[in-house]
Amino acid sequence: MNTIRLEKLLSHQQNILSKIALGTALNDVLNDICLSIEEIIDDSSAKCSILSLEGEQLFHCAAPNISAEYSQLINGVHIGPNVGSCGTAAYRKSRVIVENIETSPLWEDYKELALGFGLKSCWSTPIISTQSKILGTFAIYHNIAKVPSTKDLELIDYFVHFSSIALEKNVNFLKAERLIVDLQQSNDKFKAFTQVMPDLTFILDEEGKYVDIYGVSDEFLHNSPNRLINRNLNDLFSKNDALPIMAIIEKTLASNEIQVFEYELDVKKGRVVFEGRTAPINDYQPENPSKRHVVWIARDITERKKTEKKVEKLAFFDPLTNLPNRRMLTERLNMCVERVKRTKKTGALFFLDLDNFKRINDSLGHSAGDELLVELAKRLSSVIRASDTIARVGGDEFVILLEYIGENNEHANIESEIVAKKLQSVFHEKFAIGELAFQVGCSIGICLVDNENFLTDNILKFADTAMYRSKMKGGNSYSFYDPELQTLLEKQTELETDIVRAIACNEFCAYFQPQVNILGQVTGVEALIRWDHPGKGLIAPNEFIPVAEQYGLIQELQNIVLRDICTLLNQLNTDKCIDESFSIAINISQCQFNSSTLKSELLKTINDFNIRPAQIKLEITESMLSSDIDNTIKQMNELKENGFAFSIDDFGTGYSCLTHLSAFPVKELKIDKSFIDKILDNGTGYSIVQVIISLAKSLKISIVAEGVESEEQFEKLKGMNIDSIQGYLIAKPMTKDAYLSWHLNNITSGT
Repeated sequence: MNTIRLEKLLSHQQNILSKIALGTALNDVLNDICLSIEEIIDDSSAKCSILSLEGEQLFHCAAPNISAEYSQLINGVHIGPNVGSCGTAAYRKSRVIVENIETSPLWEDYKELALGFGLKSCWSTPIISTQSKILGTFAIYHNIAKVPSTKDLELIDYFVHFSSIALEKNVNFLKAERLIVDLQQSNDKFKAFTQVMPDLTFILDEEGKYVDIYGVSDEFLHNSPNRLINRNLNDLFSKNDALPIMAIIEKTLASNEIQVFEYELDVKKGRVVFEGRTAPINDYQPENPSKRHVVWIARDITERKKTEKKVEKLAFFDPLTNLPNRRMLTERLNMCVERVKRTKKTGALFFLDLDNFKRINDSLGHSAGDELLVELAKRLSSVIRASDTIARVGGDEFVILLEYIGENNEHANIESEIVAKKLQSVFHEKFAIGELAFQVGCSIGICLVDNENFLTDNILKFADTAMYRSKMKGGNSYSFYDPELQTLLEKQTELETDIVRAIACNEFCAYFQPQVNILGQVTGVEALIRWDHPGKGLIAPNEFIPVAEQYGLIQELQNIVLRDICTLLNQLNTDKCIDESFSIAINISQCQFNSSTLKSELLKTINDFNIRPAQIKLEITESMLSSDIDNTIKQMNELKENGFAFSIDDFGTGYSCLTHLSAFPVKELKIDKSFIDKILDNGTGYSIVQVIISLAKSLKISIVAEGVESEEQFEKLKGMNIDSIQGYLIAKPMTKDAYLSWHLNNITSGT
């Protein structure tokens, strides 16, 4: 060490020791230590920090040249085997040198924080008292990756020694102050006070030994007082009972604060719930002033807790599943929001809704549905953390609140996807109800709880919106909240109200588009729903059908179309201008097809009009055949047995398995317009149509080409052996009266 550095070192030493001796405030002394080493060490970028250890936490005492924001963010960190440099050094009780924070596994959870403040390396040395206790840590940061030299380590140890002197002197000073205060307390007054209290009062030492017992009857004691005095509670109670009691004693002494808590014990009276209050007492025994004690007051609150639980169960829990209800969820969500505001960390709310649950209720009754919900509540509860909240907020709606899921939104998004997949996994196994088993799925909506989403009602609303997005994707999926989708759903809600009004005002009706064979003869008609809005004119079905399905209005619209079909058929039959092979097709949506009331609704309407089922053709999309094949075949066969025929619409665009096509009771395939548009290119479009026609012919299924708009397309299709066509070449969809005129004209003059 050169002469200049040595002179500086001696000067700083004299200054620091002088301040310690004169009782200068601890933080001032520690700040001087940090500034001294920063001046002497061979690196102008060095920044020092001194932390004190209280219990298992490190608290900042001095860091004069480190950002106050960084110091605050890591203040109170719990020590452990991988807690940066300082937390690990205190835990190991040995020096920790981290050359590069960015690559060090010890900094995995904190490196983004440190690097954000330009801290690239950190060397930490534990500060040890003369009694070999860890008092804190001394750390040096650099703005570059760096390892210390031998001289650096010698210098650090030199100033760590000064830090130890200052911290230990402060600890002793605080002990002395507490001792003076405690000695002023009168033991006689304490005894008089405790004797009139309706509670038990214990004095226990730091090792768990009973020193004194005061208070009410010993029916609330584990044993008689004279058998407890000078006995250690670890010897008297089971490990499960003793460990929590010792933890309270340690926490009381470590924090030097009053603790209020509840606990249960088996005593002479039985199992009793106590409210406990503890406070530290130093020098309770003058002959042993270094021994620390706590005063422990115990009050019997068993009956109060029973009453509280009854009230809570009535007010805050769902009676079917015993899960928290919407009220409790709202309270916990409010607390979560406040915690997020305070900690800046992110939580998440998951909104779950079962897919097609109504089908189970309709077919098996509500008791079966309740049985499924109870089983689902058990499965969901088994895959979430004890700190998370799962609530039932509606018939088949569940909400799961995770108060913490990430340090930031990016991290939270990743973790939320993991949780969503875990929640979906509980649906992999079928639900047994009696002798039946059901495969059920769920749609999940996710809304992060962060500094942008902090209104409770909005969080629930946004998660519900995201859930409906999953429904629109076909269900059995999860989606994150999308503000644009929220606006769309609000518009859909307005549209739903308008649809209800329009149904009442008879604004919906069926339009009809004819089908003809290759000879130009009319073979049938497709009925298409139309909305003639008084202000907006004709509204396309793709704008209102999804909303009608979502809000359960599709059956009413279908009944309108079916009544118009029956009216048209009766008129055509009266005019004797159709034969028995003529049929009218009606589109059946996925939710209608899955409904247990579809058959009864169809039969009721056609019976009212005295129409034969064979005159009604049910059009379903190819994609509707791809899920639950066995149940789909069963449903189709039941309808076929009643006389209805099936047509597969938009064939070639769905995902059904061709190997199962022969098993479906299908009379007709309709080739989608997207393929007909490409039929003249003699390329892929032509080939696909040819394959579909060949497939249908081999299965003895008639084939209809949709969207035919030109004579060239018609001629090409004739050459490919098509059965019938439908499209603008023949006619656009038209009202019932317009179709009657068209039909009478075309069966007379030909197409």
